[in-house]
Order: sequence, then structure tokens, then C-alpha cells
Amino acid sequence: MSHETNAAAAGRLRLADGVSVNRVGYGAMQLPGQMVWGPPEDHDAAIAVLRRAVELGVDHIDTSDAYGPHVANELIREALAPYREDIVIATKVGVERDEWKSFNAAASPESLRDQVEENLARLGKGVLDLVYLRVGGDGLMFPDESTSFADSFQTLVKLRERGLIKNLGLSGVTVEQIEEARKQAPVVSVQNRFHLLDRAAEVLTHCEQNGIAFVPYFPLAAGMLKPGLDKSRLPPGMGPTDEQEKTLDGVAERTNASRTQVALAWLLARSPSILLIPGTKNAAHLEENIAAAGLKLSDEDIAELGKLAG
Repeated sequence: MSHETNAAAAGRLRLADGVSVNRVGYGAMQLPGQMVWGPPEDHDAAIAVLRRAVELGVDHIDTSDAYGPHVANELIREALAPYREDIVIATKVGVERDEWKSFNAAASPESLRDQVEENLARLGKGVLDLVYLRVGGDGLMFPDESTSFADSFQTLVKLRERGLIKNLGLSGVTVEQIEEARKQAPVVSVQNRFHLLDRAAEVLTHCEQNGIAFVPYFPLAAGMLKPGLDKSRLPPGMGPTDEQEKTLDGVAERTNASRTQVALAWLLARSPSILLIPGTKNAAHLEENIAAAGLKLSDEDIAELGKLAG
């Protein structure tokens, strides 16, 4: 299918009063070097990808100062500042990197305040549009037992009251944690793992029922849905089965689309509350991902894909 589709083709979703974004956005995690560490392999290409995303209608960019660290935010600033008023840049706090390149929980009040200030400085903004408190999830090491979830979120609430943050979100959380946070302040979006092969729908359903945007991270199963995957290098049980790949390829052939476009289009069809943030450092892949905004799956396609996770 065409790679010139605008991100607006999938429609818009309201995040908060006066704030809405196109349902297909962009995630900046892949912009730094290998293992999300250090400068990009091609600096000019990274800048070009960010600018091309905006040209194609992306007005929701997801990042974190832990990506690099600092690298993704600095690239976003270089590529897009001064920022258009309609662009929402979401960032995550509660995570820091160490010399082994691990993602470690860091959610004490002092650490969160420092992280917010760092995001403001690196992005070159006076206020952050949306800040997620990263609580758990893939790749997060050593839970921060020095502070409670309530105290961590309350720290961000206070920073919001000071005018440093506009909107608050949560990442890697349970329904119970969402409701605990909402007693302190509105939660406009939740970012949890969710894709064709791995679906924990309880949190998604709760977000649908409460007007909260749901942003699936790893929407393409961390690259495991791409053709030609060497499954022998994956841990047992990881990656799609041969039957799952056959189903995915069948739908892709019928719709004249790629596997990744089908996977993204299925997420858009799965719930009107879903916002997408597929990431890439490659301009052609960016255009392919955004083109999924215009892919309409049939009821038969959706039913077949719906069976992939059992």
C-alpha cells in the first residue's frame, strides 16, 4: 500500500481538555545507538526521520531522557524546536541508566524532580506536555523500594501544580494503580505492553471505560512480527509460531500491506482508545508505519487476527 498516507487518516483522540492528537504517533526509543545508548549511527538520518514524521502528520512523539541517555531528547530539540503548538511530546520518568546500560527504577521524590528538570532542559521546553510515571514493565531492573507508588505519583502531581507538567500518565501499571493515582490527579493516558501476540486486556478495558488513552508499547512485538525473523536466536516460546505467521501473511496479502502495517491497523481497530507510537530510525520504515493509518481491515481480517493470541 502507499507510504504517503498522513497520520491523520486514523482519526484523532482527545487526551485532555483542549488537547487531541492523531492516533498514529512516533516513538523515539530507537533513535540513539545500540541498546538505546549513545549517539545515533547516523545523526542526520535521525534528524530527518523526526522531521519527516511531523511532515506526515505526526503530532504525538513519545520519548524519555533515559533514551541515550539524553540523546533522544536532544535530537528532538534539534529537529523540531521551536515546537509547533499542536505537537504533544510525552516523556517518561521513574527510570535511570547505569554503566551496564540497564534501565533501573528511580522513583524517589528527589530523583523524579531531577528527571523532570533534565527533560525540560534537554527538550528545551518550559513545561512538559505529558509525563508518564514508569512503574514496571519490560526491561526495568531493580524496583525502587525506597518510596511508595503513591509518593512517587504525588511528586509529579506537585510538579504539575507548579506548572512544570501539563498532563500525567502511567506506564507498566495495574488497574489498581491507575485508580490509586486518579485519587490524586487525572490520568490522561496509560502505556502498557499490548500487541497481536501478547494481550493483557484488563487495563485496556479499564482505560476505555474511563476515557483514558491507551498507548501500547512494543506495538510490533519488539520486531518479532517482521518477516525473516531468526526464531532460533530467541528464547523458547518467544516469537510467532509458524501458524501465526501464516495467518499474518495471509491478511497482509489480501490487504496489499506489510505485516507491520497489518499489526498496527489491527491495534487501531481493536479499540478507539488506542494511540500508536511505533518507533524506527529508518525513513522508509517510518512511512510504512504511518501508512497503516489508512489501512482498513475487514471483519474477517480482524476476526482472524483476533485469534492469534489464543
